[in-house]
Amino acid sequence: MTETDTTHTARGSTAAGPRTPAPEKARGDGPPRFRRRPSGATAPRSWRSSPLRRVTPWLFLAGPLALLITFTYVPVASMVSYSFTDWDGVSPDREYVGLDNYVRIFTRPELFRVFFVSGYYLAASVVQIAVALYFAVILSFDVRFRNFFKGILFFPYLVNGVAIGFVFLYFFQDGGTLDAVLAWLGVTTDHAWLGDPASANVSLAGVSVWRFTGLNFVLFLGAIQSIPGELYEAAELDGAGKWQRFRHIIAPSIKPVISLSVILAVSGSLSVFEIPYIMTGGATGTSTFVIQTIKLAFQFNKTGLASAAAVVLLLLILLITWIQRRLVPDDKVDLV
Repeated sequence: MTETDTTHTARGSTAAGPRTPAPEKARGDGPPRFRRRPSGATAPRSWRSSPLRRVTPWLFLAGPLALLITFTYVPVASMVSYSFTDWDGVSPDREYVGLDNYVRIFTRPELFRVFFVSGYYLAASVVQIAVALYFAVILSFDVRFRNFFKGILFFPYLVNGVAIGFVFLYFFQDGGTLDAVLAWLGVTTDHAWLGDPASANVSLAGVSVWRFTGLNFVLFLGAIQSIPGELYEAAELDGAGKWQRFRHIIAPSIKPVISLSVILAVSGSLSVFEIPYIMTGGATGTSTFVIQTIKLAFQFNKTGLASAAAVVLLLLILLITWIQRRLVPDDKVDLV
């Protein structure tokens, strides 16, 4: 091998193939300067500049939005249109009557009187929120067997409402479980618990308290456990008692959750259905607005009037929710 071949090999033209050319250095001590891309070459597209990136979120939302529109907004729109007709739900002919159905709802006392039954459930929801808040505060701290008590409180909410209705139907019937327990305690009574409107509505409201306390309990417990522990330590060092800690730390922190529970309680008390429908069928003065609406639609074939009643219930719940949000706004609480 000659001196020329040796020099050529040392510069990179070996038998293994040519090396990648080194970047050109500019004059001075600056960084190396790479060669420019040929004018005919195009830069590769990144994911951010791809038009598919803008379409991808809508592809994921297409399915849920289609289901939401199909099974929520379209039925609501149909219900509103039915409320202006005198339709029996079967006939293809729908007679337009304008606001006549709404006038009948507000001028016939027997149609609007069922809202007074909701007062029993509204009072029961106050008891339900108070009991759930009490146990959430107690069980949020280190208490023996607290996980066991959490399960006991939340278990009724997991049971199907139809099963609960049948269980308590036997519980309140004449000579049933309640009468047997009272007899063991030496109390004898021949009172029909579901026989008159007052005791029947109180009994049904008590069943709703037993069932839905667990839901509010879990909401309150989660909100309380999200409070930083340093606040409790600082309050304990300052000599604050349990009531002071609840008043100045816990209550302000869970105010949005309490507001949510109140909204759910009011809307739930106006739309009670399954427990009174299964246990009494709306008899003995226990008929709620929803039970009456279902009877109008499927028993008396007045689908137009029932649709108007459903629209009135929807607007009433929205109005009460709006008033509650205006009176008790959700202020931002910053405790840390």
